[in-house]
Amino acid sequence: MYTRLKAVPWNSIRVKLVLGLLGVATPLIALLIYVSYYSVGVIHNQVAVSNKNMISVQMRQIDSQLAEIERHLVNLSNSEVSILTMKDAVPETDYMMAKSDLFRKLTSDIAVYPYIDGLFVYSIPRQEFVQAYKDAKGLFSYASLLKLHDNLQNKIMEEGRSLVLNPKWQLQQINGSYYAVQLFRDGNICIGSWVSLKTLMSPLSVLNTGDTGAMLFVDKQGIPLYSTQPLQDKGLDFSQGFHNYYMSGEHKNYLVVGETSSKIDLSMSAVIPDKLTLENMPYLKKMAGWFSAIAILLLPVSLWFLRRVLLLPLQKMMRLMRRIGEGNFNLRMEGAPSATEEFQLVYTTFDQMISRIEELKIHVYEEQLNKQRSELKHLQLQINPHFFMNSLNIIYHLAQARQYELIQEMTLCLVHYFRYMFQSNNQPFVLLRDELQHIRNYLHIQELRLPGQFKSEMHVPEYLLDTPVPPLMLQTIVENTIKHAVSADAPILLVVEASLDDLAEEPMVCITIRDTGKGFPDEVLEEIRLGDSQNGAGRENIGLWNARERLRLQYGDHAVMECYNDDPQGAVVELIVPVRPEMDGKELA
Repeated sequence: MYTRLKAVPWNSIRVKLVLGLLGVATPLIALLIYVSYYSVGVIHNQVAVSNKNMISVQMRQIDSQLAEIERHLVNLSNSEVSILTMKDAVPETDYMMAKSDLFRKLTSDIAVYPYIDGLFVYSIPRQEFVQAYKDAKGLFSYASLLKLHDNLQNKIMEEGRSLVLNPKWQLQQINGSYYAVQLFRDGNICIGSWVSLKTLMSPLSVLNTGDTGAMLFVDKQGIPLYSTQPLQDKGLDFSQGFHNYYMSGEHKNYLVVGETSSKIDLSMSAVIPDKLTLENMPYLKKMAGWFSAIAILLLPVSLWFLRRVLLLPLQKMMRLMRRIGEGNFNLRMEGAPSATEEFQLVYTTFDQMISRIEELKIHVYEEQLNKQRSELKHLQLQINPHFFMNSLNIIYHLAQARQYELIQEMTLCLVHYFRYMFQSNNQPFVLLRDELQHIRNYLHIQELRLPGQFKSEMHVPEYLLDTPVPPLMLQTIVENTIKHAVSADAPILLVVEASLDDLAEEPMVCITIRDTGKGFPDEVLEEIRLGDSQNGAGRENIGLWNARERLRLQYGDHAVMECYNDDPQGAVVELIVPVRPEMDGKELA
């Protein structure tokens, strides 16, 4: 990432213009987006406050009704004649009359309290209920009533005489539904009331909560006990309390608000989907959304216009300047008619300047070409005078010692050596097999000159022997090795190898010349890498510099020469040349 950022031309005009445009447009778009989100927050708060107030009013009404029913139950226990009669041990006839009167009383009383589903009186000695309950829609079955009786009887038998009026109504689950129950004992009589959570929710069941929202009751742990409709989002959380509203759900797209009851251990909550909350959003939100969308759409249009009018002409000029810097002086601007007047003037002036530079460049190029041809010829014909003088000196000493066979062998090697040099004088390429044969002849001369100081090996596949290579190229490197690596201290091994690299863009031959000598000094490797032939170390290794220059002149960028030290010691020179070089129609020697 850092490398990519570093590669960006931060000081260029196009980058600064784009950054300037983004610097102006981005804060405006951010402001519009902020206004949009702020509007959403305001609407959430208004909806939450409105629903919170409505639920709080409803919950206070429920608590007030439940408290009123508790007082009514106490009054019935203390003042109702039929209940007082049922407390005493009276004859069966009086008991039945009291029971009938009590039923009529409970039936009339229950109609007064809209939040109550049933009132009952239970005679402990007779184990009998006198009750009145509401079931206008017939949803409360007889089986549910019997189950409720069983629960109440079990509670009365468990608590016995300790059953007193509890400030909290108790929750009972009957056949999957929850009921709030309140009862207390007075002598042999238990008086109580019960109401379903559905009845308590009925005034708010008409509240619009959308297709996926609901009104519901939850217990202290946040577990839903009753819901006006099934909740589809399983990520809703009701354990955060209801002091403030909050967003919940898997994607935080549900508004949750509620109120806790003071008479029952539960809370009434509203779950409102965000989609329903924002469907009546003020026009400011819509305008902000439209402005944001238009600004985002205009940003690429502005960038496109800026690119077409200013950046493309600048890029065209920079691209052309780079190519001209690479030496392509035959290019022209060719300004488009749609270009601005300023760029038209720049194009015309630039083309005139390049035309004049090209004329000068042609003259300079011709002079350099002639110089280059002379230099190549000079490098190709360069002969080490010390080698020639040493060879004659060897023949002289052999003649003094009357070793005529060695004189003949040495003379024949020199004949082959100079014949090859003169034959390859005007040839740009020779076959690798001929170059290797010349190297063998050269090494044999050196073995006669330096007996026992080095050995040589050649490992070249047969299928690479017909590869065209520059003449005397390998001899230059081998001669450099003999000059700097061979010494009287210890014999060295000189190895010439060749291999094919057919995975490159074009098939390449890698020719390696390695020895087991001391290797290149570090300063020599650095100067060879920099192509410096002017320093002292460069003159000591003028052969390697000549070889690299010949490669450059004959192959351009298609050939490489690498110099490095081997492990654990020794110098290595690698020549990587194309298998099929461009020979300009010239034949091999």
